Amino acid sequence: MRPEQWQVLKAVAKGGGYAQTPVAAIVDSPWIPGYVGISHLEYFCNPEAWFQANLKVMRDFPGIALLPGWWVEYGMAIEPSALGNRIHFQKDRPPEQSATLMRLADVSAMKPVDCETDGLMPFALHLYRAHKQRIFNEGYTIPMVAARGPLCLASFLRGVNQLMLDIHDEPEGVHELFRLTTQTVIDWLRAQAAAIGDSVEGILVLDDIVGFLPRRHYLEFGHPYLKQICDAFPAGWVKIYHNDANARPMLGDLAETGFDVLNWSHKISVREAREKTGGRMCLLGNVPPLDVGVRGTPEMVRAAALDVLEQSERRGLILSMGGGISMDTSGENLRALAEAAHGWKLGIE
Repeated sequence: MRPEQWQVLKAVAKGGGYAQTPVAAIVDSPWIPGYVGISHLEYFCNPEAWFQANLKVMRDFPGIALLPGWWVEYGMAIEPSALGNRIHFQKDRPPEQSATLMRLADVSAMKPVDCETDGLMPFALHLYRAHKQRIFNEGYTIPMVAARGPLCLASFLRGVNQLMLDIHDEPEGVHELFRLTTQTVIDWLRAQAAAIGDSVEGILVLDDIVGFLPRRHYLEFGHPYLKQICDAFPAGWVKIYHNDANARPMLGDLAETGFDVLNWSHKISVREAREKTGGRMCLLGNVPPLDVGVRGTPEMVRAAALDVLEQSERRGLILSMGGGISMDTSGENLRALAEAAHGWKLGIE
């Protein structure tokens, strides 16, 4: 995104007002290669292809702040690769992975991650270091770093179903696992910020697995670790949390973690999300990403976006999809999202 876009987002995220509702979108490798017409392997393995693909997306959507912006990621593979998961790369889709932590008891023997040497992390850091000045020279900034959250990372290592059983059957072992994954997340965010430099003023943490928990389990197994991540970074930084699973049980608690912004599911209305968060979080959403964003027309996107804007009452909202930008979302539909916010400002909705 452009530096001026970041300044607007930063102000709104911290509770500031606005004349026009800002528009943002979480974009990553499931969507970018298909949009620009290259294979996923080309995107992941050719640094120039990665740079040009991201540059095209930035230029094609100047009215949308793309989050986190120039994100170096390999699907969801970076963090689990550093902890020993087997990664399976495919030509035309994001990589898959196989869980390798067969016994929860083995967590005690796992060493902390070294972000400069382990898994895919050093490749990502090298790409940031190699291209950041080119990015700045094009007039863009890299204001945020991103990581999968601690429960998400644990689910990669154990499998989702097994992790849910672990929480019930072996809570102490789960806490040991979450301490490891939480420190991994913090270290990975810090390593990216160090590689990029002073432009970084925010974090994006993505963890849908939190939404699989009832509130009582969230308070024990989710909340403390999310708060630990937020506490590890300056209070003035913008902290965005993505969870487009069922965030309803913990909406009243999330603001206490330290996150400023919530990207949540379209299945929970703006009004309900604002009521249950007590207005203490800026909302990033929540046009349906599949039924409207992928399968709908630009007219449907505009209609859904205007409904979100109506519910927002012109405060505390960054217009976006209720989740990240899904594969096969058309450029026309993304532009319609931005056009809706522009028309709203002008009073011609």
